[in-house]
Amino acid sequence: MAEPSPGWFSEAAASASTAVGPAAGPAVSPWCHGRGKRLLDVIGATLLTLLGLPVIALTAAAVALSSGRPVLYRQVRLGQGMRPLTVLKFRTMRRDAEAETGPVFASPGDPRITPVGRFLRRSRLDETPQLLCVLRGEMSLVGPRPERPVFVRQFMDEIPGYAGRFATLPGLTGPAQVAESYHATAREKLVHDLDYRARACLAMDLEVLARTILVVLRGGGR
Repeated sequence: MAEPSPGWFSEAAASASTAVGPAAGPAVSPWCHGRGKRLLDVIGATLLTLLGLPVIALTAAAVALSSGRPVLYRQVRLGQGMRPLTVLKFRTMRRDAEAETGPVFASPGDPRITPVGRFLRRSRLDETPQLLCVLRGEMSLVGPRPERPVFVRQFMDEIPGYAGRFATLPGLTGPAQVAESYHATAREKLVHDLDYRARACLAMDLEVLARTILVVLRGGGR
C-alpha cells in the first residue's frame, strides 16, 4: 500500500474541516478545546515523564539489548485537522519490518514483532515517548489516536464519518484503547472516538488515564 502523495494532505485537511459540523457527526465537546484540558495535559505529562523516567530508561535498554538500535523510531501520523505530525515510539518490530510488505497493520502473532516489543505493545509502554508531543501541544493525554496517512486514506473511503475523529487533538491514549483490544478494527475504534468527541470532560479524561495506568501496571491490555 503506497503512502499518499503530498497533495493528498491538503485535500485531507479540507475534508477534516468540513467534518466538525452537526451534519458530519456529534458536536465537539467544549472540553476538547478548553484551557482546562491543556492544563491537565501539561501537568499530567510533566508528572508522568518525571515519575516514569526509570521505566523509560529500562524500556530503552531492553529494546537496545534485545534487538539493537535504533531504540526509537519516527513516524508521520495525522492529528487534529488531519495535519501531519511526527510521533516517537519505542521500536517494537525488527528494523526491516515493512521492507517487503510496505505499510501494513500488525496482526495477532505477527512475526515481525520482537519479544520485548510484544510486551511493550500489550502494556502500551511503546507510546511513552509521545509525552514529548503532549508537552509541545501537538497531542493530548486523552483523545483519538493519531493514524498513519496511508491508513487514513483507506478508512475514509471505507468508513462513513471517519474524518470526524480528527476534530480534536490526538491522544496518547483514548477510550478506544482501554475499551477495545490492541487489534480492534478502525470501525470499532471510531465508535469510541466519536463518543469521546461529543462527551469529553475532565471526569472522562481522568477515568481513561486511570484505566490506562492499570493496563501499564498489569503489563498488558486486552
